[in-house]
Amino acid sequence: VTVWSPQGRIHQIEYAMEAVKQGAATLGIKGKNHSVLVALKRASSDLSSHQKKIIPIDDHAGISIAGLTSDARILSRFMRTECLNHRYIYGSPLSISRLVSSVGDKAQTGTQIMGRRPYGVGLLVAGVDESGPHVYYICPSSN
Repeated sequence: VTVWSPQGRIHQIEYAMEAVKQGAATLGIKGKNHSVLVALKRASSDLSSHQKKIIPIDDHAGISIAGLTSDARILSRFMRTECLNHRYIYGSPLSISRLVSSVGDKAQTGTQIMGRRPYGVGLLVAGVDESGPHVYYICPSSN
């Protein structure tokens, strides 16, 4: 069940955005030939110190995360599967814009299906394809 605030916003998305705000800082830089990701690894305890903030997706793409690591693992596994399927079928790497679009579609369906919640993770997606380097941001509110 979706609960709306009096201002017209969805409460679950606001909670997911708070999870992203509580996460560690990440930075993406795009140059003429490269894109670079940097993440601050801020461990609140010794048990969470081993969690990775930068995750490789394919030979040409990677992500850095802020927010819930478990949600990031779900989305990174989806992204890897999309890249592998495209490489298997077409023999070429998936373009970064198409990868980001498919992740956005997957993340948006969580707000429409009853019993699901939005992913509480912000992703910086960096990669290089035939049109050059790219850095994209994916967040729960889709802004």
